Parts: sequence; structure tokens; C-alpha cells
Amino acid sequence: MKVFAPYRAGLRDLRGFSHVLLVYCLHLSKGCDLVCRPFLGRRRRGVFATRSPRRPNPIGITVVRLVNVRHDGLEVSHVDMVEGSPLLDIKPYLPETGPHERVKLGWLKQELRRLEADRDD
Repeated sequence: MKVFAPYRAGLRDLRGFSHVLLVYCLHLSKGCDLVCRPFLGRRRRGVFATRSPRRPNPIGITVVRLVNVRHDGLEVSHVDMVEGSPLLDIKPYLPETGPHERVKLGWLKQELRRLEADRDD
């Protein structure tokens, strides 16, 4: 993942972190659907209960594994963004700043169970 030259000094001291949070523009998304059918779902859901790219503000956020910090950018894995998406910001991922209670998955929990059952068949 390339970082433009004027911003490369900002990569200093990022080595040593295992994961980073990427904030990016969903540049291929056109328009917004407030109700949509999510990738892992059968029913239509409110866009804010999904990871649909067709959002009121086309901003994506993802946590990725930081493989290497190079002179011209980052090498990352486990990326769920489209190649060439404009990167808006990079932040070190700090699990301590996340929720400290048990995380619930809402409607997605049932869909994940269904997918597991389908795989077992």
C-alpha cells in the first residue's frame, strides 16, 4: 500500500505494531441505500447495521495486519478494501481502546451459524 511522499515521515515508529486501522474512501460506491441486503445475509437491513459500501458518507474503516513498513508505504494483510482505494488515515490498532465487555454480533450471529451448518452438510 503506497503512501504519498509528503506523508511518509508519518510512518516513522509504526514498526512494532502488529495491526493498524485504515480509514479510506469507498471511491467506487455510487449513491446510498439506507436499507440493503448485506453480503452475509438473506434479509434487508439498515445500512448502519451492515458493512455495505453504499453509505451516506463513503468512508470505510478496517483493521489489518501490519506485515512491514517500507520506505514508500505499508505491506498489510487481511485487507477488505478495494485495491486503489484512497487512504485517508492510518492509526495503530490498540485493543485496549476497544470494548472491554463481551461484543455482540446482532443479526450476523444467526447468519454465521447458518453458514457453519451449511458447511457441515
